[in-house]
Amino acid sequence: MEPGANSVPFTEQGMPTHQQLVLPILLAVDSLGGSAKTQEIIETVLEHLPHADALLQVAYPNRPQDSVLISRLAWGRSTAKRIGALEQPAQGMYLLTEVGEEIIKLPDVEAFSTIRELDREAFRAKRKQKELETTTDTAEPREGIPDADILSASDEETHESDWKSQLLSRLHQLPPEGFEKFIIYLLRRQGLQLQHTGGSGDEGVDAIGTAPLSPVLSSRVAVQIKRYAPEGKPIGRETVALFQRDAQTKGAERAIIVTLSRFTEPARKAATSTVPTVDLISGDRLAELIRTDGESGVKLRPTVDPKWFDRFE
Repeated sequence: MEPGANSVPFTEQGMPTHQQLVLPILLAVDSLGGSAKTQEIIETVLEHLPHADALLQVAYPNRPQDSVLISRLAWGRSTAKRIGALEQPAQGMYLLTEVGEEIIKLPDVEAFSTIRELDREAFRAKRKQKELETTTDTAEPREGIPDADILSASDEETHESDWKSQLLSRLHQLPPEGFEKFIIYLLRRQGLQLQHTGGSGDEGVDAIGTAPLSPVLSSRVAVQIKRYAPEGKPIGRETVALFQRDAQTKGAERAIIVTLSRFTEPARKAATSTVPTVDLISGDRLAELIRTDGESGVKLRPTVDPKWFDRFE
């Protein structure tokens, strides 16, 4: 059993299985132009998945920081790869294949049936290849629980998300003013010259200053900082549009919104629909900025993959 609240399996609580998430994942990649990064897929699926905000709050009893839905999305991507519906040319990047294109053309019920059958075939082929055809090893995975191959395939993404989850959780523990000061510090390290405004009369602008465009040119920029929960409600269009007006009042030519959460699709469209245009920095992008900085609280050590060397034996 995969227990959730009150020992009720997650699937019985309305949580989609990894197989059920394959179609939304394929549709997300298709809507993004046939290729997408991991976080883009997650954000697009969450945008269209019913009750996504509530499902994001469901965590593993022994790992309260780990979202069951985010884990199943990782398993869903691994499943999509295994059945040939997605390709992964590089870490964190996915391409929709011909198989995937054919699946999304089908009615939902037929598409899910096709996904399950392809997954069964891939499972059997893998078991046969490993010559582990015993009663136990050839049994198909229980509904909603991925087999060892899918879990293994998603280990890399899980490792990638672990440090981000830990980082964003720690940032969310900062007091609001402390979080604002950290973001301003980080943006200053990117070359921006900022003054922390804050206070009730800041009209939604937490920092104002200039961003260098070249050695002789700069642009006036306004910054808004939202310490929303990493897995909480996303920032919508209204927030972006209101900030654009506030930034314009301050004379800003460009604007930036930083959050630990994410942005809805309407918010992303609003960000570039009028001036000043707004650069949206979600929790995932913020984590990447901190990692790239290399001297702001995140140090990633080299990791050895012993299995990689098997090819030379």
